[in-house]
Amino acid sequence: MKQSLCLEQIDGIPSFSKRIQGQDFCMTKPQLDIMQINISNRCNLACKHCHVDASPIHTEIMSRETMKDCLQVFGENNFSVLDITGGSPEMNPNFQWLVEEASKKGIHTIVRSNLVILTEKGYTHLPELYAQHKVEIVASLPYYSEKDTDRQRGVGVFKASIDMLKKFNQLGYGKIQDLVLNLVYNPGGAFLPPKQDSLTMEYKKKLMEQYGITFNRLYTITNNPIGRFGQFLERSGNLKSYMNRLVSAFNPAALENMMCRSQLSVGWDGLLYDCDFNQARGWTTEGVHRIQDLKGTPVTARKIVFGNHCYACTAGSGSSCGGVTT
Repeated sequence: MKQSLCLEQIDGIPSFSKRIQGQDFCMTKPQLDIMQINISNRCNLACKHCHVDASPIHTEIMSRETMKDCLQVFGENNFSVLDITGGSPEMNPNFQWLVEEASKKGIHTIVRSNLVILTEKGYTHLPELYAQHKVEIVASLPYYSEKDTDRQRGVGVFKASIDMLKKFNQLGYGKIQDLVLNLVYNPGGAFLPPKQDSLTMEYKKKLMEQYGITFNRLYTITNNPIGRFGQFLERSGNLKSYMNRLVSAFNPAALENMMCRSQLSVGWDGLLYDCDFNQARGWTTEGVHRIQDLKGTPVTARKIVFGNHCYACTAGSGSSCGGVTT
């Protein structure tokens, strides 16, 4: 089911683009730091909050040739971080090649994992691969309780996630400086996340006391009203009220560090986007639209394509793939 109501057409919701028109924040920074590549829309889970609508039935995967293009553009433009995401990125047959190739080039690599995939046949060797290449792990764990996590992500997800976090700790993740393990919290409904610092302390206390688990940081991410979560809001009649909540919580201080200002997002087919959310809506970047066309060409500052879904990134303390922005 596709979301039928355009966020830009909801009565009473002011245009985000017009609200920040003329400000410096409408452009990316001259030097981009992060290249985020979505290498697969296929996922072993179908989480309720997923903005890219990933699931086991999807077959879209990034080719090795497109991965090579990404690595070339990364090197030519001095990006700092390669952020690999999905779906479940591990389900791309070229995933291990990409991790190893990035490591050879000395690239700091992040992999966004749902953890559960690493317990399934054919993927159980990957934690050791991550440790070998010092891959930073950003792992989704919507809550530190089984009931809340399984309600959002499916029965059995919490137990599998806890088992895998223990495995990462055994490998030194969350304990050794070069083995970074971060967790991600998404609200279980149409509300904003709690304060990141206070929730981090709560997570650390509960996971240590109950399971002996340690980790580096917790990122709180506001659910974006698009994709599967947007469909839920529309079906339940809560889309307008949620948008009003985001608009009411708009924080101008969050504009400076919006993730779209310092990153380039690449889709599985090589199309370029300002962020993962624009990718979910099919809104490509202004100017050059494909990673192949950037080879041998400097990546320069560009005008960002905004929409009303951007209110989710500027509500409260702000929200990005790296947590709060203020």
